[in-house]
Amino acid sequence: MKKETDFIKQRRQKIDALKESGYHLFPNDFEPEHTVKNIQEAIPESDDAPSTIFKTAGRIIAINRFGKSSFIRFRDTTGQLQGYIQKNKVGNDAYALFKQMDIGDFIGISGPIFKTRTGEWTILCENIKLLTKAIRSLPEKFHGIKDPEKRYRQRYLDLIMNQNTRNIFVTRSQIIQNIRQFFLDRQFLEVETPMMQPIAGGAEAAPFITHHNALDMPLYLRIAPELYLKRLVVGGFDRVFEINRNFRNEGVSTRHNPEFTMLEFYQAYATYTHLMDLTEIMFQFVAQQVLSQLTCEYQGETIDFSGSWKRMTLMDSLVEIGGVPSDILADRDALVAFANEKGIKMKPDRKTGKIVTKLFDTLVEPKLIQPTFITAYPVEVSPLSRKNDQNPELTDRFELFIGGREIANGFSELNDPDDQRERFLNQVKERESGDEEAHPMDEDYIEALEYGLPPTAGEGIGIDRLVMLLTNADSIREVILFPHMKNKAGN
Repeated sequence: MKKETDFIKQRRQKIDALKESGYHLFPNDFEPEHTVKNIQEAIPESDDAPSTIFKTAGRIIAINRFGKSSFIRFRDTTGQLQGYIQKNKVGNDAYALFKQMDIGDFIGISGPIFKTRTGEWTILCENIKLLTKAIRSLPEKFHGIKDPEKRYRQRYLDLIMNQNTRNIFVTRSQIIQNIRQFFLDRQFLEVETPMMQPIAGGAEAAPFITHHNALDMPLYLRIAPELYLKRLVVGGFDRVFEINRNFRNEGVSTRHNPEFTMLEFYQAYATYTHLMDLTEIMFQFVAQQVLSQLTCEYQGETIDFSGSWKRMTLMDSLVEIGGVPSDILADRDALVAFANEKGIKMKPDRKTGKIVTKLFDTLVEPKLIQPTFITAYPVEVSPLSRKNDQNPELTDRFELFIGGREIANGFSELNDPDDQRERFLNQVKERESGDEEAHPMDEDYIEALEYGLPPTAGEGIGIDRLVMLLTNADSIREVILFPHMKNKAGN
């Protein structure tokens, strides 16, 4: 820390001296006319340099000084380029100021391009201007920033120093843009629903709680937009989607961040099987647009999005993949005993539906590498899903798994208000028994259902996990610009 403090002190002394000499260190009157990408696109295939005078700006990332001339390397949001600065070209005053510039400063330059003896196209600077004087030094380029703690806390430095990080977030933006276009092309209406809600509903999760002073009432950061989006379907919007921020007061891990992004969409007169078909098409569209292919490498595995994806029921997956004996699937006590044998802890009062899903989470989910739809979830773990007509103990629901983790959850919506009320009451009992994540009663939503929700199917897709998949990121923190972290010691 002493060394860094001394360096900053020296920089400040340099800044003070420049100010006393009359230099404006933070001007705002330079207007770039070209990006690095524009300049690179203008480079001819031949060695004949174009006569264009380019005017551009960026952050200095390297300086090589040779007395009365210097090479710099600078970067803007589109790429990096080299500049050549000569004292006799830019003048004594400008070159004197340049000699006080450092790596990390922003510079504006203009001039033609030429090819150096080493074959690199370079701007021959005729005019230069200091645009921002940096007080702190950038990390050494050779070492970069490898410490994840520093990269996440100071993402701006990570973006400056690590091209891979910048690529991830450019890809993330492209993924979201293509998802949005996919639904707009299919006549879905993009909407916005409340992020602060009087009841935290739409999923089973612990919410963040705040207080509205003027209304003197508690409010909850939303854990899902589901119930509001279905109210819109009641209101006559047959196809809606929202790319939304959700908040869940849960642990932080490589897969979980308290604040995360999801896509949720609802389509009237559709079933959960329609949405599985649509999901396949959407993932294939996004992969093709972003990766230019239907495969991606993820943590040592090649994921193939092409064709029709595997579909199997939850119970079948437990037997075929999880190794659970088929003859104990309906025997709660036998399932608990089996779980104990496998070292899977179960609460003594846990219901059968939650036991089988816990077994699935442990024994099956990590093995689902290629895109796989798991269907037919128990009613007791699906409080908003429509019951299956052939087996009312199960629901018309699916979850999508890729790379050993859940990516999406969808189902045919429960639109019977009396059935929904009964499900909510069961959830209330579970809350009273200590399950803080059980769904609360929502009388207003039931009233909306009483006005009539057409047959509808809906789905939620984790955007962060999709970005992880398509960028081969091993942690959700790699794909969230500013992930939540504990305060530093002493803060």
